[in-house]
Amino acid sequence: MTELSAEGAVMGVDEPEVRTTAGVVRGAGEASGSAVFKGVPFAEPPVGAVRFGAPVPVPVRSWDGVRKTVEYGTPPPQSAAFGMDALVSGDAVDEGDWLTLNVWTPDPGPGAGLPVIVWMHGGAYVIGMSGLPEYDGGRLAREGAVVVVTLNYRVGIEGFAHIEGAPANRGLLDQVAALEWVRDNIRAFGGDPGRVTVVGQSAGAGSVAALLTMPRAAGLFGRAVAQSVPGTFFSPELAADIAREFAAELGVRPTVEEMGAVAPRRLPAVADAVGAKGGAFADRWGPTAHALIPVAPVVDGDVLPAAPWEALASGAGRDVELVVGHTRDEFRLMMLLRGLTGEVTEDQAAVALRTFGPGGAAGGASGGDAYRAAFPAASDEELYELVQSDWLFRMPSLQLAEAQIAGGGRAHVYELVWEAPGMGGMLGACHGLDVPLVFGNLGEGLPALLLGEEPPAEAEELSRLVRASWTGFAAGEDPGWPAYDVERRPVRLFDAKPSVAPYPEEASRQLWREHVFGALPLGG
Repeated sequence: MTELSAEGAVMGVDEPEVRTTAGVVRGAGEASGSAVFKGVPFAEPPVGAVRFGAPVPVPVRSWDGVRKTVEYGTPPPQSAAFGMDALVSGDAVDEGDWLTLNVWTPDPGPGAGLPVIVWMHGGAYVIGMSGLPEYDGGRLAREGAVVVVTLNYRVGIEGFAHIEGAPANRGLLDQVAALEWVRDNIRAFGGDPGRVTVVGQSAGAGSVAALLTMPRAAGLFGRAVAQSVPGTFFSPELAADIAREFAAELGVRPTVEEMGAVAPRRLPAVADAVGAKGGAFADRWGPTAHALIPVAPVVDGDVLPAAPWEALASGAGRDVELVVGHTRDEFRLMMLLRGLTGEVTEDQAAVALRTFGPGGAAGGASGGDAYRAAFPAASDEELYELVQSDWLFRMPSLQLAEAQIAGGGRAHVYELVWEAPGMGGMLGACHGLDVPLVFGNLGEGLPALLLGEEPPAEAEELSRLVRASWTGFAAGEDPGWPAYDVERRPVRLFDAKPSVAPYPEEASRQLWREHVFGALPLGG
């Protein structure tokens, strides 16, 4: 075995080794000369005495000798959505060794100084794990000359429920702990800790939006990419009320002591059950109940001092360069999953317009009237999809860019308009289509189903462009199109023939221009 260098890394043909602050890890070499290290712990297992606590950094758990890191770590407890709960065993989940990360590096040596991309997975804050095939960072790292880091963070009740005696936003605190690990260790893997870019999609993009404004995350990254930012952030009152329903489902109180006595494997089903009751809580939870969203980041005044849009407009993230955008047909996939494609009635459209239109339920019928006036040719089903695409992802993403600019920062905006060819093209440019394009894994994982059995050549070319934009941005360049401004509104349109044009969803932008995204309140 070749000896480690004094700086901490050596590249062998098959078994590269790197010295971290906690001990030596041994990964796997690849034929291309790259290396991958999987399941590297960055914090203690958050169970037992530290259940529902802030993450405890991993140097407390240092080891002697060499730790083999060639398999993904155990994911945190998962919701049943997409069958994710079946991907982990109950015994492994209950042991709590969830907080691990993975590193792909094309040059695992301390002198390489490569830019670093840290990926935050999506999953509505209730599912997600770094070991899914769509998040394999090998191609992105190798062809983009960047170090790619993916990680597990606590989701569902473990990560986001507002529990008495526990810090809020534990999933976000896990992400901060992983970024601190990157700061302290990534140089030995060939990365530059001074050039870290956080990238996330869906709930991962919501996490990126939060990290931009969190005092605990200040200085841990200099650039950020937020893909499809959800507008769902909870007030403490709303989050606490939902947590009481979780506890009631279990027959306990919503405290660390009583909920901490419940096995981790049991909690996802509780969140699923409460979320599925939906409209039963509409008078208390408003749009959150209709959207079937049981957990989200909480604007608690401490971990997250303010909602991202408010904080960015006040200058909280002005020193971080930002890319943010969304897909054109964000909600269409959700409609398919809920069996609503071709089934939306006039009454369902009216409820959706009233519930999710600008101003929420408080806007009354006027929200529906405004949408019908702005889109006079739209069918009930199209209006149902449009208003929820806007409320959940499109307008929060656009307004995050506008808030960043208002606070003295800089932002680039994009929209993915290329239509997924899978399933006969019925899903258009739907939510999640950007994931395989970013990683280049066009035939792997659930998102690859959107591309069909034989991804077309234009998918490969579009993926190449997206990856070049993201890795170039991480390296310190602009992403390939002008920065957004509130007068010209230039936006990159990712299509088979990419272009730059004024923001294309102008009718929606006008409808939402007076709306303020913030913490969703109790009482609707």
